Amino acid sequence: MQAQAAWQQIAQVLAIVSLSPLLHGFIAMMEEKVQRGAGPSLFQPYRDLAKWFRKELVVPQTASWIFWAAPVVAFSAMLTVPILIPVLTNYPLPLSDMGDILGGGLMLTLGGFAILLAGLDSGHPYGGLGSSREAMLAILAEPTLIMVFVGITLLAQTMLPFVVNHLLVAQPAVFWGPAHLFLVAAFFILLTVETERLPIHSSIHDEIYMIGEARILEYSGPLLALLKWASWMKQAILYTIFLNVLTIPWGLSIQGTTLGILGAAVALLAKWFALGLVMVFVDTAQSRLRFYRYQEPLALSFLMAILAIVARQV
Repeated sequence: MQAQAAWQQIAQVLAIVSLSPLLHGFIAMMEEKVQRGAGPSLFQPYRDLAKWFRKELVVPQTASWIFWAAPVVAFSAMLTVPILIPVLTNYPLPLSDMGDILGGGLMLTLGGFAILLAGLDSGHPYGGLGSSREAMLAILAEPTLIMVFVGITLLAQTMLPFVVNHLLVAQPAVFWGPAHLFLVAAFFILLTVETERLPIHSSIHDEIYMIGEARILEYSGPLLALLKWASWMKQAILYTIFLNVLTIPWGLSIQGTTLGILGAAVALLAKWFALGLVMVFVDTAQSRLRFYRYQEPLALSFLMAILAIVARQV
């Protein structure tokens, strides 16, 4: 049984590591198709990773050890979170008791903080610009994320994601209750910020728009590959938490058989792609939203989290 649980846990981590570039490729492809472009291949992210890992590594003369450590820290943090959340199974695995959903959130934040420091450490003016903009968005988003976690705790009387999953499956009244629906709405708005789906997160190399790209502008070769891969893994992890814990807590393996694990992986991809299509629509619909108005959806998200807490207490 221990050996079976161990390979299931490895399968959860490998699912995030191996399939997260596919999710990014699907979203990039659909965005181009919505804009009536040909779009890149679904498997373009894998080709990009292979290209970056083969390229020469160039490091700025002003960079310190932080520049080297940030990609490793960010990638390692993303490897830890899939151990704690229901990716393929609806029951906890041996190492899932290392932390709860708050611990997973802290690991995600650690990866982002490392990249923010790397942007400042590079000495490039665009790196500082991107890091300062990212810090501004984090100041607006982090309080909402904390309130969402508080709402989840009050909803299920625990912060263990597997317990939340079981509660929503077993009690339809809780699933369709106002507290849960407000939490889903608040978390969905947060996803647009945390997965960089806002127009101000444009990947175009233009100093007016760069946020995420500005922080890693000085990276190249294998270090750039690790940063990009970590970013795609973070997107896949947040999608998984939103879908498997809060929104669609079905389609996970119950017995842990090989066929069940494979079926759960297929179901996870289907849910990712469905949510990715929604994100493409949201991104396209607000493509002309002015920069100074981005606090409005974040304020709405915070209000939704507060309403979830109030609804649960009433």
